[in-house]
Parts: sequence; C-alpha cells; structure tokens
Amino acid sequence: MTAVAEPSVSDLTAALAERLRATVGTERVLTDRTQTRTYECDGLANFKVTPAIVVLAESRQHVVDTVRLCSQARVPFVARGSGTGLSGGALPSSDGVLLVLSRLRSLGAVDADNRQVTVEPGVINLWVTRDAAPYDLAYAPDPSSQLVCSIGGNVAENAGGAHCLKYGFTVNHVLGAEVVLPDGEVVHLGGRAPEHPGYDLLGAFIGSEGTLGVATELTLRLIRVPEAVQTMLVGYRSVEDAAGTVSDIIGAGIVPAAVEMMDALAIEAAEAAVNCGYPAGAVAVLVIELDGPQVEVEAQFRQVEEIAQRRNAFEVRIAADDAERALMWKGRKSAFAAVGRISPSYYVQDGVIPRTKLPEVLAEMKRMADAKGLRVANVFHAGDGNLHPLVLFDDAVEGQAHEAEELAGAILELCITSGGSITGEHGVGQEKRMKMAKQFTPEDLDTMQLLRCAFDPDGIANPGKVFPTPRLCGERPGVRKGEHPVQAAGLGEVF
Repeated sequence: MTAVAEPSVSDLTAALAERLRATVGTERVLTDRTQTRTYECDGLANFKVTPAIVVLAESRQHVVDTVRLCSQARVPFVARGSGTGLSGGALPSSDGVLLVLSRLRSLGAVDADNRQVTVEPGVINLWVTRDAAPYDLAYAPDPSSQLVCSIGGNVAENAGGAHCLKYGFTVNHVLGAEVVLPDGEVVHLGGRAPEHPGYDLLGAFIGSEGTLGVATELTLRLIRVPEAVQTMLVGYRSVEDAAGTVSDIIGAGIVPAAVEMMDALAIEAAEAAVNCGYPAGAVAVLVIELDGPQVEVEAQFRQVEEIAQRRNAFEVRIAADDAERALMWKGRKSAFAAVGRISPSYYVQDGVIPRTKLPEVLAEMKRMADAKGLRVANVFHAGDGNLHPLVLFDDAVEGQAHEAEELAGAILELCITSGGSITGEHGVGQEKRMKMAKQFTPEDLDTMQLLRCAFDPDGIANPGKVFPTPRLCGERPGVRKGEHPVQAAGLGEVF
C-alpha cells in the first residue's frame, strides 16, 4: 500500500489563504511577506515572527469566518489590536493567521442613564472618555498608551493604568462581551446588567490574552466624573522617603485616585523629552491625585501634604488648574518613550510587589543592575506596588541585549520572592511564560490548562503564550512519568 503524504504547512496555509480571500475579500487578506512583516511584533520588539497570513477584519462576520476557517484547517490564529502590548502577547505564528481587529472601530451611543457604552474591539481607549465627557462620565482604565491602545487589547491583557489604585482594572469596568470562540461559535458573556448568576466566565475571559477566543463587542461601565480633582507633585532626596510616603498614605485610610513614582533616571528622561519641570535635584518624585466630593478631597489633601512633609519632602507643588495638572502628568505619561532620550535601547518590565517592600526591592534591583554594568530607570504605580523597571542597554555593545534580558528576568524572580507577581497589567504573553512555573505549582498550571481546553480543545487560539511549555488538551493533568510526547517530538522542553 502506498502511503499518502500529509499536506505540508505551506500547503495548508496556501489553501486557507484562498478560502479566506473567497470569504472575507481578497483586499483583506495579506500573504506577501513585504506586507506581513509589518505585523511581526507588538510593542515588545525583542520577539519577532512574520505571520503566514494577515486578515484585516472589518466586521464581526469577518472575524467569525476567519476563526471558523482556521478551526476547520487546524491552523493557529492570533488576534491583534493596536499592537501596543509589551509582553509579546500578539506575537504571530509563522504558520498561522494574524487576525487584525483595528478596523472594528464602531463606538455606540453613550447610555448616560445606565452609565455604559457598547464598543467594538478596535476602538481606542481615550475615545470612550471623549464620547462620554458631555454626559459628565468617563472610562476609568487609563494605561499610559491610552492615546493609541485599543479596548480589545485592554480586555485581553486586563490593562490598568495610573488610576487603577482607586477604580480597579479593566475587569472591573466590562459588563459584557460578545466573543467568537476558537471554533467560530459566537457567545455572549455577561451583558448590560450589573450582575449575572452562574460562573464568572466573563471574568475568566478578561485577561486571558487571546487564548480563549476573540471579543467582537464589549459593553463598558462608565463612572461619574468626580466633583473635585486635586493633584500634587512631591520631590524627595531619597527613594526610601518617597516609598514610605505611599505606605503612610494608604495606612491613614486614604485611597488616592493615583500615586505614581519616578526615580532620578526616569525624571532625567522625562525632562529631556517633554521639559516637564519636575523638582531639580530630586532622587524620586511622587505624582499624587485625589478625587471625589469637594469636602472630602480638601480634607484628605491636607493630610497627604502633612504626611509628605513628615517624610522629608523638599518640595510640594500643587496644581492650580487643569493646565498645571496636565503638565505634572505629562512627565509620567511620557516616561516609557522618553527613556529613548538617555539610552539607545531599553527593556520594559512589569511586576508587582507589596508596596511596603518598595525600598528594599528597588535597592536590590540597583545592586543587580550594577553587577551587570547596566542601569535601570523606575517609573511605576506606587500605590499598588506595580513596578515598571526600564532596563537600559546599548544594542551596539556585544552581549548587552542578552544581559538586559537576563536582568529583566531576574527582576521578575525578585518580585516573586518578595511576595508579588510576574505581571501587573502587561500580561504574560511570550516574554514571561517561562516564569509562570516559578510563581505557580504544576497543579495550578494544570487547572488553568483545563479552563483553556474547555474553550479551545484544539489549542489554536494564540498558542505558545502564557503557559511555560506546550500542552495538548487531550493530556491528563497531574504527575507525568517518562518523556513528555511534545518533548520527544522536539517541540517543547521540560523546565
């Protein structure tokens, strides 16, 4: 009997591309490498993969058709929004489809009475607050990239932002989602009502990084614009005093809308980029914002000012109007990009620690950086201990990029040993998946895999992300003996 040869990967993708062209339109399907290379990475350029096929979806039906055809062909797919993610979460598969959602930009009418709005995943974060502003409403999650990042990407990564200390992350502001499952079926999770009975599948979907399906419509919760907002910029001669101020504020029972911290290197970069006028000679600064009823804000603001003075603040600057407030925030919001002014290259990291451990963790990070001959600029959400260390290096110096990546990984392990987490809001993606086994037990990871497999038994939705090693949904969770079949095939490695 003559054996029938299995079709090659290139044959499968070529056939799929033809079916996609016939279904969603030739002009929306890219296969020319000179075009598909545009999508080889997200905001984390350390990892690059050119996808075999790019689909530029313009409607929910395009998404449904694309996912269904991928499922039938058993070809992997990865969903992408604006591409601003910083963990390689939207890194394509070389033998798969990259499903681009940035053209799904319908923003429904604001339902002011119920304080909600329904949007498509390509809608830019800041557009939601722009449309809600005439009703004295706003969308609370405000990542630094809110000028360009999409709501769909925010949902995939459970994005936060400066004001998540008081208002919570994306998961706290999404009421419902229309989701295309990995087999092409359309389901609705949650809805327009504030609460729903049964398991919280919506909560499981938010932050799942595209491994459970693709959102095509999202109903967002809006908040009332606070009566009063007051912002102060505080300069310190030591990181310890700045970090101690944060703990003292929270310990006094005050929950600010935001407490952001920048160290001397981050301040230097921001000044070079946007001339934000932060206190000269500051080793660290805090941007502290309070909002709420006028009387409450005024009383708490006086308390915060007193706490800062007790912690040896050498300058306390209070924003007199919206223009001064915007300038205080300009330095913080520009910090990531501004670092390019003081370093040829940099590696953005994201981890979480208990805020009471800020001084010792920052000191240890400096020691680790000095040992490698590198510098680390720190800019972060101090109120909830969400660090964003920026490891500075020069690509032109042989070996420095590798040293920077090693240091970034060591910082994550420091976060774990300090009682924290490997991510606060950037997600796990491709970058941090090998660190998952350091934070979670094998039983934890098996349980997560069971949830993933319930949504995606074929493992085609954003494969190779989040989990440390490839796993098949047919495998039995628990202790395994002998060589793993994926390892035997040379596709994975046991850590």
